[in-house]
Amino acid sequence: KSTLFRIALGLVRPTSGTARLFGAPAGQASSLRRVGSMIETPRYPPYLTARDVLRMLALESGVSGSVDIDYWLERVGLGGATDRKAGTFSVGVEQRLGLAAAFFTRPELVILDEPTSGMDPAGIQEIRALIRDLADKEGVTIILASHQLDEVRRVCDRVAILSKGKLAAEGDVEALTGGKPRLRLSVSPVDTALAVLGDKGEPDGPNAVLADVLRAETPALIRALVEAGVEITEARWREGDLESAYLGALEPTKTTEGAA
Repeated sequence: KSTLFRIALGLVRPTSGTARLFGAPAGQASSLRRVGSMIETPRYPPYLTARDVLRMLALESGVSGSVDIDYWLERVGLGGATDRKAGTFSVGVEQRLGLAAAFFTRPELVILDEPTSGMDPAGIQEIRALIRDLADKEGVTIILASHQLDEVRRVCDRVAILSKGKLAAEGDVEALTGGKPRLRLSVSPVDTALAVLGDKGEPDGPNAVLADVLRAETPALIRALVEAGVEITEARWREGDLESAYLGALEPTKTTEGAA
């Protein structure tokens, strides 16, 4: 994945085939002006402050007069670290600054490689929300690579699975994981619960049902089941399983290797 990103950004040449970005050969200046990126954990001169780093990058990009550096530092959670020198940064802070550098020129396309590496759980949640916000509200196309399948499921609309340099699977997250989240209820009696659910329910083993409902509909459903005399011992959401989709996509490769 990192090699693919480097090829797209013109940092390395492919040994075979071609790569194009916005209809032009990868690496052309006209295309790169429309792209922001963060490939692996960025490193900056230790004597520069966070603000200095973005100023330097703005000058190199030719947009020094049209970007709000402090706004983007604030948006990635570095509002209190604008004047700290890069030499004092933890890996998580370096990642945040790298994200600011990827976004602050307001590109059409952003390429991110392991964007939450080195962050604590709160930071990971914050950056995931930022990525979704930029995609949903500002129309930024974001290509993200991650080994964290839960992160991919929470953030991405479409997924591509690579294996040994080849595309093993591609599609919408819901399609790859078998559909949207469903509510699993451990109940007794099951038949009564299924009668209440109608075409929105199906059995899941001898003592549970799966309900195809929205999260906002959950309280009303629980009330309806209780009023019908159904005993509920557990209720939890079953999310789409991207890990199974990932392993399933790799299985043909493993089978071929075993046969060889």
